[in-house]
Amino acid sequence: MTTGGSDELTVRIWRGRDDGCFQTYRVPARANQTVLDVVTEVQRHQEPALAYRFACRVGVCGSCAMTVNGRPRWTCRTHVRSIAQEGTLTLEPLRNLPRIKDLACDLTPFFEKWQKAGGRHLGTASREDPPQAVDPQSRARLVASAAIECINCAVCYSACDVVAWDADYLGPAALNRAWTLVNDARHGARDDTLDRAFSSGGCTSCHSQGNCTRHCPVGLSPSESIAGLKRAALFGAPKVS
Repeated sequence: MTTGGSDELTVRIWRGRDDGCFQTYRVPARANQTVLDVVTEVQRHQEPALAYRFACRVGVCGSCAMTVNGRPRWTCRTHVRSIAQEGTLTLEPLRNLPRIKDLACDLTPFFEKWQKAGGRHLGTASREDPPQAVDPQSRARLVASAAIECINCAVCYSACDVVAWDADYLGPAALNRAWTLVNDARHGARDDTLDRAFSSGGCTSCHSQGNCTRHCPVGLSPSESIAGLKRAALFGAPKVS
């Protein structure tokens, strides 16, 4: 990747809040360089006040998610060589969330909707009770297990057009979580979770465009989970055991 005759990248980074603007930086292009490496290079050597989030750097926490060349991604697992267009990167905070500063956004609405969808697991047993036996090969458990690896990085929320149109829409991650609980025999508030998932702004607001599934960094399919909730609305909730 070359710009101006030398091995370097041109990086456009959003600075400020909603009334901010893009600023351009140039950084060395290195082998196996990730987008998060580029952001760190800018912050350490050119713009110490640059605000962004990261933690694990290995694709476990999801903290480093940003909008990269128009698409929400984990920046720690996105190699520059795979997405840089003519040696240029454009970096913004995740969409559909309030901007705090630069590349950092406020995840409060995302987590509030997760709670509104009934995302908290409520057990039916105490510490004194023996563990509840759950058949790992039962249909309900397989369905729950297929969707349970969400780490709440908010990439799907940022990618969802319905979230952008409808401020009340719970969003893919919250509804995906609701679907896992509906299929969990140990969850003691199943009916309440279903009611929340079917409420205004719930699963019936989804337009089934599939952006959540297309962009999920861990390969989950929130669109399938939402479809499951819609089927439950029509035909009754699935049985769990």
